[in-house]
Amino acid sequence: MSSVQNNLSEVKGSKIPKNKNIKICIVWAEWNTEITSALKKGAIDFLKANGLSSANIKEYSVPGAFELVAASRQICYSKKFNAVISIGCVIRGGTPHFEYICQAVSIGLSQLNTQQNTPIIFGVLTTDNLQQAIDRAGGVHGNKGVEAAITALKMIDFNKKLKK
Repeated sequence: MSSVQNNLSEVKGSKIPKNKNIKICIVWAEWNTEITSALKKGAIDFLKANGLSSANIKEYSVPGAFELVAASRQICYSKKFNAVISIGCVIRGGTPHFEYICQAVSIGLSQLNTQQNTPIIFGVLTTDNLQQAIDRAGGVHGNKGVEAAITALKMIDFNKKLKK
């Protein structure tokens, strides 16, 4: 179902696992900072509301969405975190740049997910215009940062269940 009919911040499916003893890293792109800051805030607020302390949430910024892949890789290699949330926003313009960046970021993060044991959560908006981004960064469709935080907690729980 498309997000036109959904609030991205509504929790569906299994309940949110509570675990205070996990560490999550958020890497966020500075490009389109009005949007990415709102997404990051949504993720952090949700994680704190679900038991994580500020000390267990680390954040790093990178210049743009393209750099999220390399940064996420380095964060995984550090082995300090149970999950990485990658936050960015790419808004379509008048050139093919949008397609190249979106494809590179989605393929890059997807490949990292198959190579790493640390879940890397895709919190990158790819929108046609600024209004669509605003709508998904705390607007009428909720906050995709919250959705990314929910996904991180669920994937950490999944990994813990696998280890048992």
